[in-house]
Formats: sequence, C-alpha cells, structure tokens
Amino acid sequence: MLDPAHEPAEIPPDLEAAAPALDDPWSGRRPVFLTGRLEESGFPPWLTLIVGLILAFVLFQGISLLVTLVLLAANDVSVSDLTTNMTAVLERNAGELMIANTVGQILGLLVPAFLFARLHSRNQNGFLRVRSTDVRLVVLSIVGLIALVPVVQWIGALSDALPWPDFIRDFEQAQMELIERILLHDFSATFALSTMALTPAICEELLFRGYIQRQAERSMGIWGGILFSGVIFGLYHLRPTQAVPLAMLGVYLAWLTWRSGSIIPAMIVHFANNAFAVVLGRFASVGENGPVDLDSFEIPFYIVIPAILILIAATIGYERTARAVLAESEEPST
Repeated sequence: MLDPAHEPAEIPPDLEAAAPALDDPWSGRRPVFLTGRLEESGFPPWLTLIVGLILAFVLFQGISLLVTLVLLAANDVSVSDLTTNMTAVLERNAGELMIANTVGQILGLLVPAFLFARLHSRNQNGFLRVRSTDVRLVVLSIVGLIALVPVVQWIGALSDALPWPDFIRDFEQAQMELIERILLHDFSATFALSTMALTPAICEELLFRGYIQRQAERSMGIWGGILFSGVIFGLYHLRPTQAVPLAMLGVYLAWLTWRSGSIIPAMIVHFANNAFAVVLGRFASVGENGPVDLDSFEIPFYIVIPAILILIAATIGYERTARAVLAESEEPST
C-alpha cells in the first residue's frame, strides 16, 4: 500500500509552525503551510483562481501559436501559405502542430500550476496533491471510467442533436476534421499517445485538479470546488456541443482527486480516456465508410442503465476504500 501520510516527516521552520495550513487530512505529517507571497499579501483564493485561469489560457494559446509559427517557418512555410490555406498547411505539418501543442501545455499549464502553488506554499506538491495513493483506488477509478464512458457518450449524442447555431457547428466541424486528419498520419504509437494522451493528462490535471480545484475548494467549499473544476474543464476545450459531457468527466476527475487526496488517480483516468479516444478515433478514421463522428455515435439506452449501476458501485467502493486508507494513515505508528 502506498501511504502518503507515512512520508518522512519534515520539521517546519518556526515561521511555518506558526502559519495557517490547509485543512487537508491527507497531508499527514507534512502539513501544507500557507506561507507563500500570495498568502502573505492577503490575496483571496477566488482572485488567484481567476488570474491563474486567465494566465494559463493565454500562455497556452500564445506559446502553442508561437512554437507552431517557428516550426512552420523552419519548414519554409510562409505567412501567405498559412493564411490562404491554413487547414492544408496544418494537416501537412501535423507533427509540428502536435509538438507545439505539447510545448504549450507544458509551459502554459504545468509550469504556471507549480509556480502559482509555490506562491501559496513551500510545499507545492502537497498544495497540488501530488502524492502517492493506494493501488486499489487507481483500479476502482478505472472501473468507474469504463462505466462512465457510455453514459458520457450517450449524453454527448443528445447534446449534439440539439439545434446549435451554424457558426458553432462549423467551428467544431473544423476542429474535428483537423483532428481526424492528424490521426490519419503515420505517427508512431508512442508519439501519438505521448502528445495526445500523456501530456494532457499530466498538464491539464495539475492545473485543473491541482491548482484550480484547490483554490475553488477554499473559496466555494468542497462540492462547490469539485463542480467548478469540472465545469471549467468542460468549457476549456472550446466545444460548446460537448461541454456538458466533458464537464461530467471533469467532475468525476475532481471527485477522484478530492476523495483520494491525490491527483494520481485523475491523471491515470485522464490518460486512459484520451488513449482510448486516440486509438478508437484512429481505428474509426480508417474504416470502409470513412471517418466516424464519435461524439454523435449513439449508445443504446440498454447499455447506459447497467453502466450507471456499475458507476455507482465503483464510486461507493472508491469512497469506502479511501476512507479506510485515510483511517489507516491516521493511526499512530508503533
């Protein structure tokens, strides 16, 4: 069993000993003292939450765009080529686009999450819940994901069937066509999974379930923070027709993080979900009938009902296991 509360104890300095700490039962013998500059300056959590969200979004988009332009220029792609036929240029340079997105996520999401956490506490890992967890919780989180996928897919199909405005349809169609063309490239499995599954799982979780959720919990309470983290995660992907199912996945990831006291289960579930989408999307794109719109793919309702029951069972098991692990970690060592 991996027990975060039994990590080597650190004797805090006198300054930290007198400082307030996060109300986090999973911190064990290493409390998350709030001694950073943002705490000393009295900035409220909701304000740093908003600033962090805006800054991360701008940095991610800006860095990704800058790296894309640099890589395209290295391939002798002119600005006129890019403006006259952007889709074709990006399709021909799909590898560069994926590299740019990866760099943007690392420098625009991951790095700011750690820097902001450091401005709240010297124990930034504890602040972001970067700590080990029990293997049983990881297994149950995966079982829950397997049950959640058909439910989310079913709701996604319902949402997609709504009468959305044409400009939203056109915007999302352009996104999906570019993704489908990227998946058709002969990338190695390692490259595709690293850029489209592993990197987002780490970087997005550290921002949304690490920093954003922690600050939202401090501002809105536990359940408010979980809900806020999930909704923002759904909106972040800029896909209005799929905002609700993406928010459901985000809420599930947020609950996993809070209940286990660790961001690791959410990272693993996020990776598994993205990896499944990459593999399935690539398989569907090479079918005899051409690309398949996975978002509008209808799941029979007779599959949704047992999936919901399995999801409920998995969450109950996760809840009970997490409580047991926490109780064991709080027992005095002999």
